[in-house]
Amino acid sequence: MAKGLGKGLNAFFPELEMKEEDQIQEIAIKECRANPYQPRKVFSADAIEELKQSIQEYGILQPLIVRKSIKGYEIVAGERRFRAAKAAGLKKVPVIVKTLDDEKMMELALLENLQREDLTPIEEAQAYSNLMKELDITQEILSRRLGKSRSHIANLIRLLTLPTEISDLINQGELSMGHGRALLGLKDKKKLQPLVEKIQNESLNVRQVEQLIIKMNKNLPEPEKKKPVKDIFLVQTESQLRNQFGTDVTIHRGKRKGKIEIQFFSDEDLERILNVLNK
Repeated sequence: MAKGLGKGLNAFFPELEMKEEDQIQEIAIKECRANPYQPRKVFSADAIEELKQSIQEYGILQPLIVRKSIKGYEIVAGERRFRAAKAAGLKKVPVIVKTLDDEKMMELALLENLQREDLTPIEEAQAYSNLMKELDITQEILSRRLGKSRSHIANLIRLLTLPTEISDLINQGELSMGHGRALLGLKDKKKLQPLVEKIQNESLNVRQVEQLIIKMNKNLPEPEKKKPVKDIFLVQTESQLRNQFGTDVTIHRGKRKGKIEIQFFSDEDLERILNVLNK
């Protein structure tokens, strides 16, 4: 899902490299709190359980990276280890304390998950969107900073325009990113939910969904053209002329010129109208 990050985190954040002055400390687990910029919202219970059992047997082999905050410590990297340690009943965890600002915290949290491919497409898209908003940067700048293509970032962010119920299905792995991108092309949004149900019931692949959407868009009825609202002065004038001539009168006004249409139904009717005009 998130390819293209060949560099390690240290390549993006040299300040994370172990230095001689860095010391592994043990701090109370209750003093740690999750990274407030963690993009991953769903943690696999099975993965946490597996890691918990490993910690119970071997301990935490790699210290967490944290930063000091007003209340205790915020986890910079290693939230899954932190969660598994809590589940294992540990009272203390090994940490390395680093000094990082909020901007680097956000980028690091995203990069760590991207390298492990832990994020769903929606979580990844939301993380990109949050970074651009908080750092006030463009997709182009973000792509350079993260080593991702701009088109990859743009395609993911478009998924955020899908209805919540469809985003949830992508988060749960019931629909793929490809399904989501295809659904964005459906013109009649009222047909989105029935189409999603069809995808699930018939196990349609992305290509099948794309072909189906092409057909659905072709069968879409042409939108009714709205009739231009006629000037109130012309409407009143038409009414006066109808009363005067005793027949239907229509006034057409263009950009440079206009015309008046007076209906008649026989030679006698035309003569009657001409008499009214002569008067």
